[in-house]
Amino acid sequence: MKFSRLSLGLALAAALAVPCVHAAGAGAQGQPRLGSFGVDLSARDTQVKPGDDFNRYVNGHWLDSYQLKDYETSYGSFNALRDQSEAQVHAIIEELRQRQDLAPGSDARKLRDYYASYMDRAARDAAGVRPLQPVLDKIAKIDSKPALIAAFGEADLDGSAAPVRLGVDLDRKDPDQYLVGLRVGGLGLPDRDYYLNQDARFVGIRTAYLAHIERMLGFAGVSDAKARAQAVLALETELAKPQWERAKLRDRDKTYNVSSFAELGKQYTGYDWAAQLKAQGMPAIDRVNVATPSAVQPVLDVIGKTPLPVWRDYLTFHAMRNNAGLLSREIDDAAFAFNGTVLSGQKAQRDDWKRAVAAVTGMDGLGDAMGKLYVERNFSPQAKAAMQALVENLRKALRSNIEKIDWMGDATKAEAYRKLSTFRPKVGYPDKWRDYSSVAIVPNDLMANVMQLRRYGRADQVRRIGTRPDRDEWFMTPQTVNAYYNSTFNEIVFPAGILQAPFFDLNADPAVNYGGIGAVIGHEMGHGFDDQGSKSDFAGIQRNWWTDADRAGFEQRTKALGAQYDGYCPLPGQCVNGALTMGENIGDLGGISMAYTAYQLSLGGKPAPVIDGLSGDQRFFLSWGQIWKGKYRDEALLNQIKTNPHSPSQYRANGPLRNFDPWYRAFEVKPGDAMYLPPEQRVRIW
Repeated sequence: MKFSRLSLGLALAAALAVPCVHAAGAGAQGQPRLGSFGVDLSARDTQVKPGDDFNRYVNGHWLDSYQLKDYETSYGSFNALRDQSEAQVHAIIEELRQRQDLAPGSDARKLRDYYASYMDRAARDAAGVRPLQPVLDKIAKIDSKPALIAAFGEADLDGSAAPVRLGVDLDRKDPDQYLVGLRVGGLGLPDRDYYLNQDARFVGIRTAYLAHIERMLGFAGVSDAKARAQAVLALETELAKPQWERAKLRDRDKTYNVSSFAELGKQYTGYDWAAQLKAQGMPAIDRVNVATPSAVQPVLDVIGKTPLPVWRDYLTFHAMRNNAGLLSREIDDAAFAFNGTVLSGQKAQRDDWKRAVAAVTGMDGLGDAMGKLYVERNFSPQAKAAMQALVENLRKALRSNIEKIDWMGDATKAEAYRKLSTFRPKVGYPDKWRDYSSVAIVPNDLMANVMQLRRYGRADQVRRIGTRPDRDEWFMTPQTVNAYYNSTFNEIVFPAGILQAPFFDLNADPAVNYGGIGAVIGHEMGHGFDDQGSKSDFAGIQRNWWTDADRAGFEQRTKALGAQYDGYCPLPGQCVNGALTMGENIGDLGGISMAYTAYQLSLGGKPAPVIDGLSGDQRFFLSWGQIWKGKYRDEALLNQIKTNPHSPSQYRANGPLRNFDPWYRAFEVKPGDAMYLPPEQRVRIW
């Protein structure tokens, strides 16, 4: 299940009387982690006018001086905080490795043993491709259409790929039940554009991809791998053609198309849907949602006309590629040469311990087992209380902002207030943890451990069918540096991992915390009112609660915002897609507006103190700019433009500010400055 997410930071509650107490991750008692008040002023380039490029004004010296490590594709404030969380998790694992008293079958023992199996490079190198051989042998035996469908259904267990998949989602029009959804996919490149775009960048990537397919097939013992690789690429190109562009995939009205399961076979012919359901281990179902109706039959036609030997090679390639990181160094490095270097610009793999931490403690690993240990050591009750108080401050600020909107009528405002009042915040960690008692982990068989967790993940999805969703469930681990809004539950979720400096520091100046985590909270609240989140009501039901006139006024403003972002081009000929990034851009603009309102309310009508010659408003915006510090390799930037609903960091720093009057006043931005927009062109939404 996927929800709108944002890698952001968090802010201190100054609007309420929150005590200034020490939290894990902060500096010494009373001392902020960064600078004298919570902002690293040494990162600035004061030769740049704030009104010309605020991102460079705040972060320019850092941008010029920071050298990306060989394993980094990008780096910034979020990555720095992820490094910190990663180090905290690694320290816990290292402590577990030193203990001799871990009970067999305990979560702590499983964490230790899974990590050990990943780190045993000698065993993996000696085994070569052998751990994957049962999967490869099974693929080699596919001799019929039913066997092919069975392989598609087991692709999640095999680590392969499939052009059609059934998955379990929350029902957007009935949040108290799950709904099985049908999706098409099966591509090995990041987006359909990578197959179809004739720009030289993409032509070069396809040439490298062809060589990558050939090499992975070679590791599997495939003869005549070059010609067979060409057939696999041709197959994926045909699969890519009918698939929807990512911006269109965001449209919740277009991607909700529910029919009876019986009707599925009548509408989309030439495929045994019941066999697919069985192969995925699912019980009989009554209904199914077809996310992209126009793409399904063309994909089925490709399945039908493609010879079985090509499908066997396709499945073999994806099984090799997707499992390469679990095999020998030779196979792992060969896969990295394309997936890491060509697609993202990495010059070297991350250290094994970093990769092991990610694999073992992520959502697909033993994430909650680590989460329990993580919050015990790195998240204080005081930090949770402060964060909860701050969320309430932002709720008040958004209501205040809505009250002042002149383009929205009273009837729509009443619905908006109701939705806002029922936002449910989740802070730090879940009240209930996932149960891993059925997962058997051993210290010396990495592939067996991965297969165990894949089966656990599948069983977890299948058991949901026919049950009532648990609204207490989390879809991120506590150690994750991220946050999300889930429209179907109408909830905003902030894991403990992100509640650290520079986003959240109990010892920082309130203006800094509001400009950091306050804007993050506002961003997540803003997702409830972005172009797609606004299609769900207070109960999480997807329905239109707007008057036609108010919706038209809203869409007029979002269209103007999208046009602004369409004009941001970080690479020659490659520009931000304002439609794809619309929800996040609305969240950013609304987030800073809500956070600023909350900060002003916190002052109680009194002037903010001047610190280091900077006003409260200036410190607020410096904090905002600081959290968007970021540097990219060109390959990673291209990938982000084509696939990511978030704009590159420089536009997240600058884009909202161009539309926000208080920023103009704080830094005396005037006509002639590069970022200046005339008042009538500034977009105001929330």
